[in-house]
Amino acid sequence: MADTAPIDFRTEPSRYRHWKLALENGVAYLTMDVNEDGGLKPGYKLKLNSYDLGVDIELADAVQRLRFEHPEIGAVVIRSQRDRIFCSGANINMLGLSTHDHKVNFCKFTNETRLAIEDASIHSGQTYICSINGIAAGGGYELALACEQILLADDGSSAVSLPELPLLAVLPGTGGLTRLVDKRLVRRDHADFFCTTAEGLRGKRAKEWRLVDRLVPPSKLVDETKKTAEDVAAKSSRPKDAKGIALPAVERSIEGDTIRYGHLTVEIDREGRSAKLRVNGPATAPPADAAAIHAQGAAFWPLALARDLDDAMMHLRLNETEIGTWVLQSQGDAALVEAYDALLAKEASNWLVREIVLYWKRTLKRLDVSSRSLIALVEPGSCFTGTLFELVLAADRSYMLDGVFDGSNLPAATIRLTSMNFGPYPMGNGLTRLATRFLAEPAHVDELEEAIGEALDAEAADEAGLVTFTPDDIDWEDEVRLAVEERAGFSPDGLIGMEANLRFPGPETMETKIFARLSAWQNWIFQRPNATGPEGALKLYGTGKQSKYDRKRA
Repeated sequence: MADTAPIDFRTEPSRYRHWKLALENGVAYLTMDVNEDGGLKPGYKLKLNSYDLGVDIELADAVQRLRFEHPEIGAVVIRSQRDRIFCSGANINMLGLSTHDHKVNFCKFTNETRLAIEDASIHSGQTYICSINGIAAGGGYELALACEQILLADDGSSAVSLPELPLLAVLPGTGGLTRLVDKRLVRRDHADFFCTTAEGLRGKRAKEWRLVDRLVPPSKLVDETKKTAEDVAAKSSRPKDAKGIALPAVERSIEGDTIRYGHLTVEIDREGRSAKLRVNGPATAPPADAAAIHAQGAAFWPLALARDLDDAMMHLRLNETEIGTWVLQSQGDAALVEAYDALLAKEASNWLVREIVLYWKRTLKRLDVSSRSLIALVEPGSCFTGTLFELVLAADRSYMLDGVFDGSNLPAATIRLTSMNFGPYPMGNGLTRLATRFLAEPAHVDELEEAIGEALDAEAADEAGLVTFTPDDIDWEDEVRLAVEERAGFSPDGLIGMEANLRFPGPETMETKIFARLSAWQNWIFQRPNATGPEGALKLYGTGKQSKYDRKRA
């Protein structure tokens, strides 16, 4: 499926084509009713509540809005409008028509949306409950797996399944395998049978095998779902009398190869296959307290910047797949960035501040798993402090100028640590980026806490292990240029594999398994003739023809 118009991730409820959002008694009801003719690209129909990226963009938007705009909501129900059909998963014809990079990026974004659902349940007091009224197949069941409770109609026909292997010769693409055994603790032998049985399981066996939590007679499913959700919502810690903030569309302009946001500029170098992402620090001092943050709403600098960066990453991922290196830069007043971090730390117990910090955590995680080479440049005038210094720590390598540029009146570059570098933004492995960097020296992380607030120049940053290289102004241009040019000369496939392996040392978690293991295998399987060749299962699905497999085990 060739790309035409750029994919836009900005939407809001009045523009939804596939979801209906209703709020009642502390519960949000997200009802899936996919418009068959509403595919993101031409050439396929979204039958049987199947979905494409456009459906998931709306879901991701709803998950985000519920956290910020509706603090009174303590539970979210995901359900279907269709009779006897919950969701049949990712649209097969869409996958068959899609380019390889679109398929992989689609799966990655959908994974991130599922993880955002789990993050809301765990950290935001918005518990997700899935009410299955019929068939939940493939990605449909994976959506249910992201919820904390799964209710299944006990009618002899409603079933859950992961039929990707037997029907399509691919894997469940959004964490299904991992969530079965790591989250729901399904026995391996049971999971093996389940994942090789196209029709899936229903009723008593589905519950006994921990695939669902409760069986409910179909006549009582609506009422039982409502009662369960309202009971959960009543116990939520979210402030039921608080007022949310509106999330207007992220403003941006695209002029040629330059994308301008309120606090971020992206400059694309097509010949060099790279993009410079320059983050702008705050222009004014932070507000006084949580009430003033609430008054600023989406204009509050940390939130506004996170939204800009999040949108830019998704735009580049899906629409600029040949731009393989992202060069991370910043400019602004480091003292102001430090002051904003101090405010976030001081008001951490406030629900809105908590959501802003959690959003930064998810945005930084999106950067961690982006299949792009990340190079950070710490230059005079930069403001890589605290939250923004996480961008440097996320980079595959970093360069910090030792001294000043000849003829410039800007002071030498410095970096600063704040309390935000020591806990609020864990990676997918559960560790901070500092702890991940210094796995061999955990005591060094404790020592670095003593340097909070200090302006560290290149020599001090290098000695502390916080940057990779510190060229002077004579070598700076050549070293940076060679690093970017070298990256453009390597195989993109090899770079993706290398970077994903190196970015997540330390503990393995459900999240790292989903991205480092499952995504890697799916990436490979999506290119194999058994799945995508002219006689592969993904290509022949629905034609009645038998797939011809290469039977060699490799």
